[in-house]
Amino acid sequence: MKFGIAIFPTDYAVDPGTLAQMVEERGFESLWFPEHTHIPASRKTPYPAGGDLPREYSHTYDPFVALSFAAAATEHLKLATGICLIIERDPITTAKEVASIDRLSGGRFLFGVGAGWNREEMENHGTDPDRRFGLMRERVEAMKAIWTEEGAEYHGKQVGFDPIWSWPKPRQPPHPPIVIGGSGPKVLDRVLAYGDEWMPNRVPPDDLPGRIEELQKRAADAGRGHIPVTWSGAKPDPEEVERLTEAGCDRITFYIRPEDAGQTERSLDRKAELTALATSD
Repeated sequence: MKFGIAIFPTDYAVDPGTLAQMVEERGFESLWFPEHTHIPASRKTPYPAGGDLPREYSHTYDPFVALSFAAAATEHLKLATGICLIIERDPITTAKEVASIDRLSGGRFLFGVGAGWNREEMENHGTDPDRRFGLMRERVEAMKAIWTEEGAEYHGKQVGFDPIWSWPKPRQPPHPPIVIGGSGPKVLDRVLAYGDEWMPNRVPPDDLPGRIEELQKRAADAGRGHIPVTWSGAKPDPEEVERLTEAGCDRITFYIRPEDAGQTERSLDRKAELTALATSD
């Protein structure tokens, strides 16, 4: 089992470079930064977890800028977006950001993507919420073309461009793993269509083993190998780790709150004690 840390890198908490060093020193495999370009003041879309939206959602750094600091401060830690809201981003610009950080980090980047939940946030970027999943697919496919072709072009229903030249290309061949976030009824279709890994977070415990089994069976039927599964935001509890391991997860991430360096160290130490216990069995 691989263990990672997920956190909103904010302007009022420990800086991303110092945080990444702490995470790497404690033996975690990966560090995941989510994304929100902004939070609409209207708050018409309810927070999926219920209650008030936490402060960090409107204070987070751009994930690629924050991850560049994390990359410079570490040697082995994998660096990930968890998740990047590609439906709110230009695919040509984002393809260059992904390739740049993958090359500069020595091939340590994991590209977690998702279609988001805040409808007003999407609309402020000109995205039709009802068409966001099709847009996500096309933008990912367009970026794959940019990463793997010398004269890349793409022509879809919502994304299109004639041949372009764009370097650098990613360090990882053919590109960093595309980790599809989400837990809805069609997410496995997306993983199999244009993803490399799956990252759920809200699948009911009794349903998770069956969904992972379905994913792996469909992958085998399609001539693909094992598709890694990352559970996002696990409870810091030994029984939870055991349950997710038995369900077929390959990686577990723990969320920590954005706090100062001292509080962050204590939170990471508690998570590290749990992972040490889990790997000693």
